[in-house]
Amino acid sequence: MSREIFHALHHGDEPLLLPNAWDHASGAALAAAGFAAVGTTSLGVAAAHGLPDGVARTRDQTLALAELLGDLPCPVTVDIEAGFNEDPAEVAAFAEQIAARGAAGLNIEDGRGSELADPGHQSELIAAITERVPSLFVNARVDTYWLGVDMSTPSPTLARAERYVAAGAHGVFVPGVRAGVEISALVAGIDAPLNVLHLPGGKSVAELGELGVRRISTGSLLFRRAVQAAVRAAEAIRDGGSLPDGIPGYDEIQRLANDGGRN
Repeated sequence: MSREIFHALHHGDEPLLLPNAWDHASGAALAAAGFAAVGTTSLGVAAAHGLPDGVARTRDQTLALAELLGDLPCPVTVDIEAGFNEDPAEVAAFAEQIAARGAAGLNIEDGRGSELADPGHQSELIAAITERVPSLFVNARVDTYWLGVDMSTPSPTLARAERYVAAGAHGVFVPGVRAGVEISALVAGIDAPLNVLHLPGGKSVAELGELGVRRISTGSLLFRRAVQAAVRAAEAIRDGGSLPDGIPGYDEIQRLANDGGRN
């Protein structure tokens, strides 16, 4: 049922604002705050475990987090980087493991370090996932704008997106795109819900919705802000400052841990 709900959230009257968690506490807190769905951030997961992001080092940690978030009262989608393997069968098997732990969707990227994957091979990975777990919402990430490769016009991005949708992707994620005219071109040219990354100082959720964007992710922003807030709180205590009221106490954190974020 959560997978059906998650699919439907991409076709509502307003874009789906998807906050990205990095552990059970953050996921449960976001669910308790009433967000319709929760995603994970590969950078947050990697950094929290002292590992690099995007180099297939966090397969086990990603699977463990999917297990922890499986009891949230809202759909969860998991960032699996590039699939942690180049073998379509292995990537599909991992997707099946993610789904077995309750995930409603996953995000798979075509960036490979500073370069882009061959779109034909990337399409094979996507097709293998959708064949193995057809109900899982597969969000195909196109890293042209993120890596600054083939982004002089939207055409290369549209060409990749077309191949991924043809392979079975249910949505397309283009992080890094900022200009309204380019976003509009992507919305018009992609036959699937467009997902973009929230960029501080960029367009608001309402503005992106008016352009036709159907999903807006926060990526690693919440994780980075949380670490920043923790450091500033420690500095304030050290320097004799005061902390604002309303900070969740021990009992509230325990409640979130015990009930998985259910209100």
